[in-house]
Amino acid sequence: MVDYINEELIFSLLEKSKKVDESEIKEIINKAKNCKGLSLEEVAKLLYVEGGELLDEIFDAARYVKNKVYGKRVVLFAPLYTSNECTNNCLYCGFRRDNKELHRKTLSLDEIVTEAKAIEAQGHKRILLICGEYPGKTGVKHLTDAMDAVYKCGDIRRINVEAAPMKIEEYRQLKEHGIGTYVIFQETYNRDVYKKMHPVGLKADFDWRITAIDRAFEAGIDDVGVGALLGLYDYRFEVLGLLMHIDAFEKKYGVGPHTISVPRLRPALGWGLDEIPYLVNDDDFRKIVAVYRLAVPYTGIILSTRESPKLRDELLSLGVSQISAGSKTSPGGYAEEEEKADQFEVNDHRTLNQMLETICDNGYIPSFCTACYRRCRTGEAFMEYAKEGEIHEFCQPNAILTFKENLMDYGTDGLRTKGQEIINKALDEIEDVNIRKSTVEKLKEIEGGKRDIYF
Repeated sequence: MVDYINEELIFSLLEKSKKVDESEIKEIINKAKNCKGLSLEEVAKLLYVEGGELLDEIFDAARYVKNKVYGKRVVLFAPLYTSNECTNNCLYCGFRRDNKELHRKTLSLDEIVTEAKAIEAQGHKRILLICGEYPGKTGVKHLTDAMDAVYKCGDIRRINVEAAPMKIEEYRQLKEHGIGTYVIFQETYNRDVYKKMHPVGLKADFDWRITAIDRAFEAGIDDVGVGALLGLYDYRFEVLGLLMHIDAFEKKYGVGPHTISVPRLRPALGWGLDEIPYLVNDDDFRKIVAVYRLAVPYTGIILSTRESPKLRDELLSLGVSQISAGSKTSPGGYAEEEEKADQFEVNDHRTLNQMLETICDNGYIPSFCTACYRRCRTGEAFMEYAKEGEIHEFCQPNAILTFKENLMDYGTDGLRTKGQEIINKALDEIEDVNIRKSTVEKLKEIEGGKRDIYF
């Protein structure tokens, strides 16, 4: 048994934190503004803050830390589902083996390319490749063939992969074929709940899944994304479990996660649950996002289209730095809408351009940047910049450049007007005179027809 997660310690910390002392909470919040993170004990105390001025102070601190580390940029991407066939039987998932209502499909390479082109036609440059776990159909060769085909077919510049645990050699193959970030969710960090939710299949092995990050690192993949599915168990336990997992592999490999995702459980066609076991309301969800931002300030926080438009817009200021847009959660969904083929219900149906307008209206700058991957600012190199609060020196100008390119190639007249205003404002916010000057020069190159320019 792998001992990354000390459940006894988590329960002890939560029990001790039920009585919140206001002065101590204020001290923790002030410490968080140093952008150096928080201990598990401190996080446990913040998680018991319920409403009022203290919670508002947590939110204010999250806004401060997010802007300090990442600036006002928001990275956009879209998922590409290559298969919904799966041999696991996760009770919360529409792809589960026993779901007889789902239309099963695994895309051919030609169909995958068609999907990638449809995503690119929206204006995206970064995708997240996702599939169910079906040995013999959706193994590493399925993924690497898909990556090769997508990279060759157009101008998708970075492919991140969310896939089941693999062997070290298989992770090496993903690395060789140009993976960006490897994403895997433990789903729940409570062993008993995990066993109940994953009764059969390869995914039933808690230890094999929680050590997937180790094998990815050992294979040379130094850019990883993690998360817990909120709603399977007490969210306070899950937040501490995830942070305990992060602390373990950061100490072991010297690298923390590039991203933390915050998926909140939603009903799915043919799922095996009668209700969401531990419903997370909107107020608690806001708190979770803010606390993650304070606890792991260097990490990007990803929000999917599971959430409502209003809540997604609000969470941009509380710590979220990456969002999906114009998403489909079924294989082939971009090219031709598939009925009864989705993994979960999408709640935000806005197009990418509509999302871009909203981001601009809220004072943020959209980003399609993939520069860190190609400038080798991953792993320890990324952590060095992010932990010192210096990553925004690259993020801001690269957001400007990629958004300008998007506006010219895909933007409507109204979006171009709003976008240019945001670009001008973002330029003024670049403190380094030389970088600002160089950004202006690169913008002129983009206006002249040059593409894919970055720092």
